[in-house]
Amino acid sequence: MGFIMSVSLDHRAPRVPAAALLAFLVLAFAITWGVIGSYIYWPDVMTARFGAISGAHPFFFLATWAPAIAAFAVVLLFGGLSGLRGFLSRLLMWRCPAPWWGMILVVIPLVFMAGSLIKGGPLLAPIPPEGVGAVVALMFMMLLLGPIEEFGWRGVAQPLLQRFMAPVWAGALIGAIWGIWHLPAFYLAGVVFAEWSFLPFFIGNVTLAILVTPIFNAARGSLLLPMLFHWQLINPFWPDAQPWDTWLLVGVAAVVVWWKRDMMFTRMGAVTEVIPGEART
Repeated sequence: MGFIMSVSLDHRAPRVPAAALLAFLVLAFAITWGVIGSYIYWPDVMTARFGAISGAHPFFFLATWAPAIAAFAVVLLFGGLSGLRGFLSRLLMWRCPAPWWGMILVVIPLVFMAGSLIKGGPLLAPIPPEGVGAVVALMFMMLLLGPIEEFGWRGVAQPLLQRFMAPVWAGALIGAIWGIWHLPAFYLAGVVFAEWSFLPFFIGNVTLAILVTPIFNAARGSLLLPMLFHWQLINPFWPDAQPWDTWLLVGVAAVVVWWKRDMMFTRMGAVTEVIPGEART
């Protein structure tokens, strides 16, 4: 029996150590803050050499993808190609209790609609002159922006933090880090963040990171569901509901935390694996 157990353990994926969290954060911040900071401090030089930055500029994609790039680097370092394959297999994990699918598909859109109505806006975002097709194309393009970040935030950071703290605190900490990571964009002309106020955005990041945490754990570490959650937040069909969407989401998060307090304030059942089947040694 002991021999059989040792053989099975030998076939497990190598464990990504908790110290990898620091490497992940350093690399993610270095890429994003390096790219965006260059445009803030040397705007004329960067614009002359690489063109004005905007939401469609390759450097904007690079800055946005930094958490994913850092996540892949960490997984490759500690797990190799087989570890990366295991990591990416989390994209195929779709099984989750129905209420969490309802949160993604129904509650999030309703929050935007309600927030818009409160401020006297429409139920859905106005259709541009180019027609519905342009909005659909933009919606799918959004899959290549914010949702890609989830390879880092939920792919690496959440499991590593949940080895040491309850999910609610892990989510709150990731949300705070997530908000600070965005900070340079608020000083950059030519992108949407330049028109926003940072404090409500920061509060929203913390709230959203807490709200996606029980979805992530209920889906046993799925990357698919957090990505769909993130996608809904930037879906161009939903109307502008600022700042009411933030305050409504704070209320929704408070209800969810109270409702699932048994899983939010204890590490029992929390996902701690970056690579499925990691060795425990």
